[in-house]
Parts: sequence; structure tokens; C-alpha cells
Amino acid sequence: MRIAARLTLAFVTVTSLVLPRAFGQNLPDLGGLADGALPARLEQRIGAEIMRDIRLREPSYLDDAEITEYLNVIGGRLVAASPDVRQSFEFFAIRDSSMNAFALPGGYIGVHTGLLTAVDSESELASVLAHEVAHVTQRHIARLIGAQQQMQIPTMVALAAALLLGRSRPDLAIGAAAAVQAGAVQSQINYTRTFEREADRIGFQTLSKAGFDAHAMAGMFEKMQRAGRVRDDGTVPSYLRTHPVDTERIADAQNRAATQPYKQVLDSADFHFVRAGLRAARGDARESVASFTALLRDGRYARESAARFGLVQAHLRARQTAEAAAELARLRALKEASPMIDMLAAAVQRASGDARAAIATLEAARARHPQYRPALYALVEGLLEAGRGVEALAALEEPARRHRGDARLARLKAKTYATLGRRLLQHQAQAEAYAIEGSLVAAIDQLQSARAAADGDFYQLSEVDARLRELRALHAQELKDAKP
Repeated sequence: MRIAARLTLAFVTVTSLVLPRAFGQNLPDLGGLADGALPARLEQRIGAEIMRDIRLREPSYLDDAEITEYLNVIGGRLVAASPDVRQSFEFFAIRDSSMNAFALPGGYIGVHTGLLTAVDSESELASVLAHEVAHVTQRHIARLIGAQQQMQIPTMVALAAALLLGRSRPDLAIGAAAAVQAGAVQSQINYTRTFEREADRIGFQTLSKAGFDAHAMAGMFEKMQRAGRVRDDGTVPSYLRTHPVDTERIADAQNRAATQPYKQVLDSADFHFVRAGLRAARGDARESVASFTALLRDGRYARESAARFGLVQAHLRARQTAEAAAELARLRALKEASPMIDMLAAAVQRASGDARAAIATLEAARARHPQYRPALYALVEGLLEAGRGVEALAALEEPARRHRGDARLARLKAKTYATLGRRLLQHQAQAEAYAIEGSLVAAIDQLQSARAAADGDFYQLSEVDARLRELRALHAQELKDAKP
């Protein structure tokens, strides 16, 4: 409920800033509406503003580097196989027990933890993400807002908020939709149903091309229907339901799958580890220990390594460090190759008070899996805690240059520079973190602090001044766009 309400509030608030305030005025000149859609630049800005609000104010936003990495690996495979990709994508997790996912304008895809624990295969998860990716690539939200240019701006804003909220909590969306003129909403019903069918069709093609099981989409629809995620008792208008699943939609997915040859698709180890970790984090820690212990004793698991992974995490939550270390040894004996096991081993070593061993484990993980950024994040944090700031900076230098859009890396650079007493570089790195997340005013403030730090050389100050001019120009353009 919180995330749904905040999404609506953020959408209305942000759109009121970037759209003209006067009733009935035209959109700012951000590009033509000849295609009947919201201009791409405005769509991206709305999405970025909503995402920033989620990161800063939404308590259910799950800032877990490993889960985020996993979602972006799976999502990245789908985006690479998807047609009509014109923007970058970011996948993130929401701590919510419902089986759902949602797309925001601009390429942001939210995934509820309830979906991750409810699916039975990685392909089922991918089928949902492929559907959401299709909503973005086909610009469905933008097309909904821009479909009727004769609508007055406040009506278009309210319609967009209601439709966005309807994808997360359809019951709450009814209240949001009450502010919209009935005729305007009615005119969109067939449009949104068409979008769902289009997202199914394109999502299926993407799912198959990315190498996942093409039959998973129909199976996922059946699972959602059985779970009662969508009710057919008439209390929720179909155009505001979350992914309305009916027999026709299931049949369409089954017919598409029937045209594809069957192939067995194995789930990745990380798929099972992510799910086990989420289950270990639920409820009372000691009850979680008992649950995983029973699974292992009775042999009721899909993958033994995942069950042991979950038990280690449950022991850590219960502060049973010795038991966690013993169970980790059993997990290691299974010879699974995953950086998530290395991360778990480092967590056990830290809990045991052996920070040096944890750093060594993370350094080895970095050597084996150089592209796995969560290990880098953890390594830098460990080095900083150990007072080894120079080594932390050396570890960050090349990855930060290669992944300039990674706000977490920029924040770690700022933290590292702070421990080394390099104030200009600290503020400069923090400014980049804010800029990546769309907080231009905060970024400008940090660059101004960098100029006043008085510990930079001529070249560093010149770089700060150049970036300051660039961000001020971007901010001025935003203010210009917001004017009637």
C-alpha cells in the first residue's frame, strides 16, 4: 500500500512540476507529439523523479546489492533480446509479499520480493520481466498519456497516475481514478487491454530469443490466476487490474508456446540463492533456522546448496555464528561456483570477528568474478572499516571509471576520499552520485563545496568548474521545461 500510494503521489507531484500548471495549457516544447505519445525526454524525467523518490523515501525499497545485481543480469539478457530498445533499463526490488512487478516511465522496472519467492523457475520470473520490458519499449505509459491530446493537462496527469497505481495496487487505483473524468477513463479501456496483449506478444518473443523456456509465460499466467492475484468478481474494473489474467490470455500464451520446440532450461544457482536468502530473511530468525533445518533433514528442497545457503543466512540472523560457520563448510563442500557464496562466507567471517579473512575472501571473489560488483562494494567497505583507505581507492579506480552510471560506486568513492581527507574529491564524487540519481540541485551544491574545499590543484578545479557549468545548464533546462 505504501509503495502504491507513494508512486501516485510522486507521479502527480513530479508531473505537476514538469508539466504546465495552468489548466488546459499545452505541453512544453520537448519534441513533437505526432506519434501520440509523451515526448521521450519528459517520459525519462518523470521516471527518474519517481525513482529518486522511491530510493529516498520508500521504506519498502530493497537496497540489496546482490538482489539488484541478479535482477539486472536477468533483465539485461531480456533487454538485449528485446526489439525497439531506445533507453537504458534499471531493475530494482521492492519488499512486498504480493506476486507482482511494475514498469515506470523511462525504463525502471520494480520487482516485488513476493514474485521472486513465488515463481518455480527462472524462466517464469523472466516471463514477467519480459512483459514489463515490453511495456517500456512500446512506450505504453507515454502513449496512454499522450493518446488524447485534447484532454486537459490535469486530466492526463490523473489518468497516468491511476494507470500507474493500478499496476501495483488496483484496489487503491480506483480512488486515484475517481479524480479522472469518467469519459476520459472509459476512452482508454480498449487501449490498455490492447497494450496488455501487445506486451504479452512482444514479451514472449523476447523471452524465447533470450534463451528462456517459452512455455513459462503460460505457466506463470496460470499460477497468477490460481493464486487469486486477479479477482473476477467485478469489484475492480478490468482496465485497472494488475495484469488481468483470463482464459483467453492464457490460451494465447499456450498457443504461442506450442509453436516453439521444447528445450530444457536450467535455472542459475544465483536464482536459487536469491530466493533462499529472501526466505531466510522472513519472520523470526530462529523459526527460519528451524524451517531450513527441517527442509534439509527431510530432503524437501529443489537444490541442496540453496537450502544450505538459506540456513547459513538464518543462523547469521539468529546470531549463531559458530553454527553458521559449520553450515558454510557443508555448503562449500558442494563445490557450487557462485560469488554469492563468497559474499556469504565473508559475512560469516565478519560476524566471527575475522575482518582480515573477510577481506581476503572478497579479494579472491573479485579475482574469480571480476564483473560482480557486489563483491567490490563489500570489499571497499571492509577495507575502509579496516582503515585501509588507500587500498580501497585503488580497488575503486578502474571500476568507477568503467561504470560511470553506478551511483553506489560514486558514493563509495566519496566515502573513501572522506577517510583520506581529500575534501574536493569527496564532494566531487558525491556530486556525481547525486547527478546519476537525478538530484541536480544537490549535485550542484556538492560541486560548490568542492570549489570551496581549498585542497585541489588547478586541473581538479578546472574539472569541477566544467562539470558545474554542465549541471547548471541541465538544471536551467529543467526549469525552462517546467514553465507554461
